[in-house]
Amino acid sequence: YILQLHSNSDKGDGSVKYILTGEGAGTIFIIDDTTGDIHSTKSLDREQKTHYVLHAQAIDRRTNKPLEPESEFIIKVQDINDNAPKFTDGPYIVTVPEMSEMGTSVLQVTATDADDPTYGNSARVVYSILQGQPYFSVDPKTGVIRTALHNMDREAREHYSVVIQAKDMAGQVGGLSGSTTVNITLTDVNDNPPRFPQKHYQLYVPESAQVGSAVGKIKANDADTGSNADMKYTIINGDGSGVFSISTDKETREGILSLKKPLNYEKKKSYTLNIEGANTHLDFRFSHLGPFKDVTMLKIIVGDVDEPPLFTMPSYVMEVYENAKIGTAVGTVLALDPDTANNLVRYFIDHNSEDDMYFTIDASTGTIKTAKIFDREETPWYNITVAAAEIDNPGLVTRVPVGVRILDINDNPPELARDYDVVVCENAKPGQVIQTITATDKDNSANGARFYFSLDEGFSSNPNFTLRDNEDNTASILTKRRRYSRTTQDIYYLPVLISDGGVPPLSSSSTLTIRVCACERDGRVRTCHAEAFLSSAGLSTGALIAILLCVVILLAIVVLFVTLRRSKKEPLIISEEDVRENVVTYDDEGGGEEDTEAFDITALRNPSAAEELKYRRDVHPEVKPVPRHPLSSSLDSIDVQEFIKQRLAEADQDPSVPPYDSLQTYAYEGHRSEAGSISSLDSATTHSDQDYNYLGDWGPEFKKLAELYGEIESERTT
Repeated sequence: YILQLHSNSDKGDGSVKYILTGEGAGTIFIIDDTTGDIHSTKSLDREQKTHYVLHAQAIDRRTNKPLEPESEFIIKVQDINDNAPKFTDGPYIVTVPEMSEMGTSVLQVTATDADDPTYGNSARVVYSILQGQPYFSVDPKTGVIRTALHNMDREAREHYSVVIQAKDMAGQVGGLSGSTTVNITLTDVNDNPPRFPQKHYQLYVPESAQVGSAVGKIKANDADTGSNADMKYTIINGDGSGVFSISTDKETREGILSLKKPLNYEKKKSYTLNIEGANTHLDFRFSHLGPFKDVTMLKIIVGDVDEPPLFTMPSYVMEVYENAKIGTAVGTVLALDPDTANNLVRYFIDHNSEDDMYFTIDASTGTIKTAKIFDREETPWYNITVAAAEIDNPGLVTRVPVGVRILDINDNPPELARDYDVVVCENAKPGQVIQTITATDKDNSANGARFYFSLDEGFSSNPNFTLRDNEDNTASILTKRRRYSRTTQDIYYLPVLISDGGVPPLSSSSTLTIRVCACERDGRVRTCHAEAFLSSAGLSTGALIAILLCVVILLAIVVLFVTLRRSKKEPLIISEEDVRENVVTYDDEGGGEEDTEAFDITALRNPSAAEELKYRRDVHPEVKPVPRHPLSSSLDSIDVQEFIKQRLAEADQDPSVPPYDSLQTYAYEGHRSEAGSISSLDSATTHSDQDYNYLGDWGPEFKKLAELYGEIESERTT
């Protein structure tokens, strides 16, 4: 029951009817239309809707007319404590540095209550800690969580789970509550110095360890993490600081011990190192907890290993004279076993190159000998590799380079440095230097650095030339007389003897060729060969050029004249049927092309074709020529000479013929043979049944010929 509506017009006789409209009318709220009592049909929740607006009206039940105006009223829902506080953001994860001071703020939590905060204490929340004491505390009003202890150490405990409760009704009995979990992690600070687990370490390293290789590891422990645990290792002292080095592995934070110099068990059997490990990132707030470094001592024991033999020298250089006999000793190498056993050593040469084939070695003594005869001028140096191995353990081998220098002996005579082209001028004077010569020697300067020049025996009294040794490894060729003539003798030969200063001295003879040449006054050579004959006749260079120029002009005139003559001998006009040459030569200018038409010489070329008299085509004769005998009756007995005479007589009697001297050449082959003519002169007018289509099958070389015969056949067909 909520309330009752009543109208002043209601007499209690049931004539008044009450009607309810608005929010929730008919569903949440119902009304008795006779009494006006209003009831709710279900429970109300203030957190869903705080009030309802309704309208009520009284009407006449019989007429349905309103008795009073419509009235509005509001039903408010009164709050009760039916909602507990809630942490909407929980659970929480938070961190706080270790060693923080007491009361350091960690996190503020907030709980919400859906009840009406303006009515009673239903929404008044109070915070408290259910789990996490004594390490943390919470403010009951604000919900701020703080550290509750001094110097909380991460290394002792890193993770904490704190449960916070929020209770309404100001924490009174009967209030509703809610809780959340806060996971707190202590973060690391550098509050722990590094420490070596032991103060003394011992490490075994074999003497065969390679320089630069890692021979051991060492590590100092640090309870901190991340960059707070980074450290650096150093060797601070000890007798092995120059033999070993240490570096830091940033991933594993270990000290890597490496070898700087080779170990030798026979010389030193152990080393001592003092190694320090120190943090690289310090926090001065905790410097009172230091020092943040630690030192340990490392003793290194060198292990004895069976080592290969060692040569007394890192490399050898030996010498041997060229041309030495095979088997000549060059030198000796020596290798010893460095181990205490001092085993015997065997020597051999590595035949990896051609040079190694030229020497042998004594396997016991290490003496190297020659295996061929050497020539320094061919190869002055040889490189070989000698190896030594223990007899008891041949797998341990040591190699050493050996260089062999071939020493020089005086086995090559000196010779001229080059081929000299010696020239003497015809107008040379006595004592004039015409050439300076030098010599070369394949031997080195120790064998004959000084050369001696002289004329070969038997030519020392040469009347034309002499030789002077300049004593500086050069010699000068001088003339002994005045004037030389090419017409008399154009080449002289001068044998020269060259010797060196080696032991024993060697010499060689070379012949210089001296040419006699014509020279200018300043000594420049003018000519040495063909022009000598012209020069003796007294012709200068200018005269010779003028003569040659005249000869060239005459040749040009002759060529031009011949060309003009050939251009005038063009063929006469030939009839279309005539395909042969017609050469007509005139002794005068004549009448040009008209003269070529004065005579029809077709009959002269072939007497068999002269069937009738043919007249000139350019003029009409006034007098008819003498009639000729028919040739058809005597073709077999006709004579060319008689035929020509007859034509000449006709020309003499024709007054219309100019008195030209005419030389005519006829291509007459004589009488026709029974086999027929093989000449091509009449082929143009002779019809042939020959088919030339097969020429097209002969390939590209006969393409042009096939086209020509194809055109001829086409014209004939047309």
